[in-house]
Amino acid sequence: MTSWQGKNITVAGLGVSGVSAARALAGLGASVTVVDGGDGEGLRVRADELAGLGISVRLGDAQTLPEGTDLVVTSPGWKPDSPLFAAAAAAGVEVVGDVEIAWQLRGLTSGQPVPWLAITGTNGKTTTTQMLASILKAAGLRTAAVGNIGTPIIDVVLDEGAYDVLAVELSSYQLHWAPSLRAHSAAVLNLAPDHLDWHGSMEEYAADKGRIYEGNTVACVYNVADPATERLVEDADVEEGCRAIGFTLGAPGPSMLGVVDGILVDRAFVENRQKNAQELAQVEDVNPPAPHNIANALAAAALARAFGVEPRAVRDGLRNFRPDAHRVAHVDEVDSVTYVDDSKATNTHAAEASLAAFEPVVWIAGGLAKGATFDELVQKSAKRLRGVVLIGADRALIAEALARHAPEVPVVDLARTDTGAMLAAVREAARLAEPGDTVLLAPACASMDMFANYNKRGDAFADAVRELAAESAADAAKA
Repeated sequence: MTSWQGKNITVAGLGVSGVSAARALAGLGASVTVVDGGDGEGLRVRADELAGLGISVRLGDAQTLPEGTDLVVTSPGWKPDSPLFAAAAAAGVEVVGDVEIAWQLRGLTSGQPVPWLAITGTNGKTTTTQMLASILKAAGLRTAAVGNIGTPIIDVVLDEGAYDVLAVELSSYQLHWAPSLRAHSAAVLNLAPDHLDWHGSMEEYAADKGRIYEGNTVACVYNVADPATERLVEDADVEEGCRAIGFTLGAPGPSMLGVVDGILVDRAFVENRQKNAQELAQVEDVNPPAPHNIANALAAAALARAFGVEPRAVRDGLRNFRPDAHRVAHVDEVDSVTYVDDSKATNTHAAEASLAAFEPVVWIAGGLAKGATFDELVQKSAKRLRGVVLIGADRALIAEALARHAPEVPVVDLARTDTGAMLAAVREAARLAEPGDTVLLAPACASMDMFANYNKRGDAFADAVRELAAESAADAAKA
C-alpha cells in the first residue's frame, strides 16, 4: 500500500478528474498543488474551493513543474509531450493518471479490493460498459459504470465497500498513464485510427489500448472480426490460466460468444464447450438491435460470464438497458421517414457501424476530421446512400471521397455555420429522402467547429427534426 503522507504531488488539470484526485490525495496527507493553463471564472471558483481544503492551485501556468514535486498526476487529455511532463522527466519524476491512483487506492477503505471488469476500444466503450453494469445489477451485484464515464473513479474506489464489482470504461489516454492496472477481465471492442495527434502513431495508440490486458486474471475478451484486438491478447503478459474469449456476430467456435438464428449464445463458459452452447438472450433483447450494438452486447455478456453471472441475468440486463442520448437514438418519424441521432459517431469507424444499420439512408456528416480520411468509409457505405448532406469545417474531405467512390450519390454542401445550419441540413435531408428511408446524423467528425460538444450537436438535430415534424403536422391540418 502506497503511503501518501507528506508527498509533494502536482495534479495537472482542474477538471472533474483533477479535482477528484486532488481532494483524495490531500485527504490522505499529501501536499497537493494543482496546475492549469486556464484562468476562467469557473476555474477560479474551483480553485477557491480547493484552497479551503489546503490545496494550492496555480492558474495560467501549466508548463512549469512546481519545485520539490515527487509525483505528477495528470488528467486524461494532457498530451505526453506537454512541457510539464518534459520537465517531470528531466527531474526524474513519474507521471501517472487518475486511474492509476484509483488502482493503487483499492482496498484502502474496505480492506478488500473490488474486482474491475475493464472495457476499451475506439467505439462502443460507454454503451458496452453501461450494458455490463445493467447485467451485473440484474445478477444482484452492487456495481457502477465508472472510469471514462459517470462518477470519478477515485471517488468510487474510496467508497469501495458499497460495491461488489466495477464496470470500468477506459480510454487510451487513461490506459497510457496506468502502468500497474491489473483487471479481473478486460475487453478491447475494436481498433481504428483515432486520437493519432495525441498518441503519435497507430502503433502507439494500439499499444496503449492493449495495456488493458496486462496482468488479467480470468479473461481477455477480443473481437473476432477485428484481428488487431486478438493480436493485443497474444502480446499481453497475463496471469496463468487467463483465457482468450472471442465475440462474433456469426456462429461462435469454442471459447467464443456469438449469434445463431437470432440467439446470443455462449460457447466459452459452458461445460464441454467443444459441443455445447448456452443460450443467453434474443437479438431482440438488445436495444437497439443494430449489428454494432449486438457486438457490444456480446462483449458485455462475455465479461459478465467471466465473473460468473448466470445466463438469465445476461438476458434481463440487456432487456433493462437503455442507451444514452445521441447514440443511434430514434428521434421521430416524419412523412414516413425515420430520423436517427448518432451524434456520438465522431470518427469514421463509428459512422461506418451506424450507417451499416440502415438502408437506404440520407447521411448528414461533417465537422472536424481530426486528421481522418474518408475513402474507406465511403467505399463501404456507398450502396446504402440515398443522398448526403455535408456540414462543418472539413466537409470538403468527405465531398472529395464521395466524388471518388460514390459519384452517383446526390450531395448537398452546406457552408453555413450559424445556429440555423442544422435545421437547414435536416430540411435538405428531408428533401432527398423517400418514404421508408432513414435520415441519419452520423458525422464521422468531432463537433467543436460548430457546437460545444457532440451532445449539443445532437440536441440541435433533434430540435430541427421536431420543427420539421411540427411543420408537417401543420401542413397536414391545412390539407
